[in-house]
Amino acid sequence: MTPLAAYAGLFAASFLAATVFPFQSEAVLVGLLLVGDFPWPMLLAVATVGNVLGAMVNWGLGRFFVHFRDRRWFPVKPDTYAKVERWYGRYGVWSLLFAWLPIVGDPLTVVAGALRANLPLFVVLVTVGKLGRYAVLVAATLP
Repeated sequence: MTPLAAYAGLFAASFLAATVFPFQSEAVLVGLLLVGDFPWPMLLAVATVGNVLGAMVNWGLGRFFVHFRDRRWFPVKPDTYAKVERWYGRYGVWSLLFAWLPIVGDPLTVVAGALRANLPLFVVLVTVGKLGRYAVLVAATLP
């Protein structure tokens, strides 16, 4: 596998995993780490950037399409949206540190956009959380 293909695949997996599409980037990252042909800092950076950019897509969906949230095609179900909105309302912008969590993380980033969270602050908090998650995964995988 060429480095470009490896990094592009990891980026795509990480990007998709952060959007409303069900996808897992952790297996791709671990697989590339175990191959051992790629420097872990670069893999960590690519996975993090892809995942944060995917979360920014969710922020954009929330920001610009919130008035469609009751439509059938909207990517977050109304009950999930309400649950995450309550959580976000209770914990505020700091809850974005947990945007990496399964099930609630992606809707949380949509709600942050819908509630007009400050984008630069959103990027910083989401990056810290997602980088931390991938760093733990790298540390657990490497000898």
